[in-house]
Amino acid sequence: MDSREPTVYILASKRNGTLYIGVTSDLERRLLEHREGRIPGFTKKYNVKMLVYHESDSDMSVMIEREKQLKKWNRAWKIELIEQDNPEWRDLAPEILGEA
Repeated sequence: MDSREPTVYILASKRNGTLYIGVTSDLERRLLEHREGRIPGFTKKYNVKMLVYHESDSDMSVMIEREKQLKKWNRAWKIELIEQDNPEWRDLAPEILGEA
């Protein structure tokens, strides 16, 4: 995966914890910003730093629409989406950041 490809992502505070859905054109940079608390607001306030899901597309408009779609989903659907590919709720950030 190219971390500079348009990506929608889900962060969590812990397994089944607080969730945050975002979209970015540079996932690596965005993950570092979240981890280091450089983005004021929701993720910093609730310590939401663990990458539990991501999907990419070459078209940013597709990812923006996907973000809007996911934000409208109920919590159970979001958890089911995460657990399809990440049943253990592992932090996927180290793989993206080359720390794995």
